Amino acid sequence: MAKPSEAQQRALAGLLGLGDQSARKSHYPELAARLEELEAERNRYKWLFENAVHGIFQASLQDGMRAANPALARMLGYDDPQAVLFSLTDLAGNLFVGGAQELHAITTTLAREHSLHGYETRLRRRDGSHIDVLMNLLRKPGHEGLVEGFVADITERKLAQQHLQQLNDELEQRVADRTDQLLEANRNLHQQITERKQIARALREARDAAQLANRSKDKYLAAASHDLLQPLNAARLLISTLRERPLAQAEQLLVERTHQALEGAEDLLTDLLDISRLDQAAVKPDIGVYHLSTVFAPLVSEFESVAEAAGLKLRSRIPDVAMGTDVRLMTRILRNFLSNACRYTSKGGVLLAARRRGPNLELQVWDTGRGIPDDRLESIFLEFNQLDVGRAAERKGVGLGLAIVERIAKILEHPVRVRSRPGRGSVFTIQVPMASCLPAATAVALPQPSMGDPLPGRRLLVLDNEASILHSMGALLGQWGCKVVTAIDQHAALDALQGQPPELILADYHLDHGILGCDVVERLREQFGCTIPAVIITADRSDEGRQALQALGMPVLNKPVKLGKLRAVLSQLLT
Repeated sequence: MAKPSEAQQRALAGLLGLGDQSARKSHYPELAARLEELEAERNRYKWLFENAVHGIFQASLQDGMRAANPALARMLGYDDPQAVLFSLTDLAGNLFVGGAQELHAITTTLAREHSLHGYETRLRRRDGSHIDVLMNLLRKPGHEGLVEGFVADITERKLAQQHLQQLNDELEQRVADRTDQLLEANRNLHQQITERKQIARALREARDAAQLANRSKDKYLAAASHDLLQPLNAARLLISTLRERPLAQAEQLLVERTHQALEGAEDLLTDLLDISRLDQAAVKPDIGVYHLSTVFAPLVSEFESVAEAAGLKLRSRIPDVAMGTDVRLMTRILRNFLSNACRYTSKGGVLLAARRRGPNLELQVWDTGRGIPDDRLESIFLEFNQLDVGRAAERKGVGLGLAIVERIAKILEHPVRVRSRPGRGSVFTIQVPMASCLPAATAVALPQPSMGDPLPGRRLLVLDNEASILHSMGALLGQWGCKVVTAIDQHAALDALQGQPPELILADYHLDHGILGCDVVERLREQFGCTIPAVIITADRSDEGRQALQALGMPVLNKPVKLGKLRAVLSQLLT
């Protein structure tokens, strides 16, 4: 940490009337410490200003640029930020492509609103070209006409939008052309067989174009999923924290409605991503031999609280057998079965069980819900298909859960069946090959109620590069009675831990600057000389990411984190 100069200390001491600083330094240790803190803070902000990815500047709307960081200089085509100050004394003529008229409009808006957010414009570069940018402008309080600005280059985004629009226009034109061809071919179909071939060829081309467009959509959806899941994860954690607090009835109702809305958004996003990946054939099964409890035990822990909240009793029967399947995909199928059972059962209970059927093992989820009419049993596996439940408020989900089950079952080649009696309940089953011998690993044990809650008083470290997730996860774990330490990287973690190892680490997989959370966990284990239990949290749902995470030997939770699953994993690791 940089210390304040002797001149700075002398000036501040004189301002405070302390006389000779060197003579009083030993009598005012608080002053010296404060000076060091101020200097460290100034150095930190200087570092942030000089190393920021986006452009930052301070300017007078009348007199021109006063300060600019290196990012803005590079953006405008200058080698040195100082050159920006000399060259942009006239903002209307040298910076804004819109000239004086645009500068006048900005000045008027800032005078009225004191800030201008999300302003898209074009800036002139040193060589005379221009770039598209997104600006946030703020009037500096107490300084008339002085403005601080933050600039992001959106030229590539603009070009991508233009390219996408061009592709859409071309696609519309192609569809229109093909439609005309098809109409003409239909009018002459009875006369010319050759035109039928042209129609078939045109249809194949149109199908290929539609498939290409669909693949592009899927790629975009997968790329956007991480950014969508981050804020959703933070919001879910915060709402979960509020749900466990004693609130007034009106506030509790608002929190519950917010929770339900976020839960619906999460389910829809997750289901859409899964459907997209399944339709792309991007999911490849990883078949292995697993003890049945490896799949059943985590599901029981996860859905016990869900069933209890719905006023239901969740029971399980786990025979001592093994099966050959993809444990991740099989868990997703059973989770969807259990989720539907808890959603559509108003009283009674849910049973998770397994029975031998010759060389196979039939995994079953029973419920005592309303049941399904015989004429609807086949259609429930179609996308966006739900039973008629009356009012819109009573509908739950969007009808993708069983469509996902049907696709995964086809990939695994495991038959799925459903039996139901209206008014009595339903049973959903899937048959998997039974293994001839048990795997070497022991079965996962279900947590026993008599063990109590292992979380209160335990010291946990939360690693994440998102401040919102740190705050929300800290609030949630703190409410569970944990002593929570939060950090954005390894150095911050070591400073916060103060030489004492945590009892468990919750780490985001992707931290800043390409650093992986699992690598930080290993370095912290080496630092403290002990194997600290750890859980990895990630928004990466790709097969490549899954394979990389499997090699870590740590439990992995996907964002948005489900409250019941998080608590079950933490309890199991801390027991």
